[in-house]
Amino acid sequence: MLNLFVGSVGTCSLAPHIALEEAGADYTVTHLNMTAGEHKTGDYLKLNPKARVPALATDKGIITENPAILAFIAQIHPKSRLAPNDPFLLAQLNSFNSYLCSTVHPNHAHKMRGVRWTDDPAVIEALKIKVPQNMTDNLTLIQNEYLKGPWVMGEQFTVADCYLYIISTWLEGDGVDPKAVPGIIDHRARMNERPAVQKVLATYA
Repeated sequence: MLNLFVGSVGTCSLAPHIALEEAGADYTVTHLNMTAGEHKTGDYLKLNPKARVPALATDKGIITENPAILAFIAQIHPKSRLAPNDPFLLAQLNSFNSYLCSTVHPNHAHKMRGVRWTDDPAVIEALKIKVPQNMTDNLTLIQNEYLKGPWVMGEQFTVADCYLYIISTWLEGDGVDPKAVPGIIDHRARMNERPAVQKVLATYA
């Protein structure tokens, strides 16, 4: 059985949690109290030395990083159609998820995790300044160029939608005006209506 290690409801580990539910997977979830530092304890570090979430425990070992975990979930549950079969479309999906992981998420993290980049308190505060602009630019690009609608890949719901969803829940807190990205807000509303999303969110209450 798969075991997903997650943080709080606001962390990016929500994406694979939703994907597992959408796939109808046989899985369990281990919630880590990141405020208490459980992700930095010896037991978890043995599984994931990166001290981050999510991490997915499988019968073959541990998988980390959202793009990899999401791809794995889609591939071991092909009947769920959480990823396209066409190699080019699959590459586009992986490119989208990689952009969220490598660019959008770090831009968000500058708001409250500046210690990853500097120990200077003044610099940490300065890193926060461009978060609203950078996040607005990122999500505007996604809305205008990559969100095919109604889902990321068009008519087919995929794991990319799970990942975009959690990013979209950060927008107001990051100072993004919802009116600037109506397509992203509409996508978030559609996601909130999905039974799998509602079921997963209830487990964090």
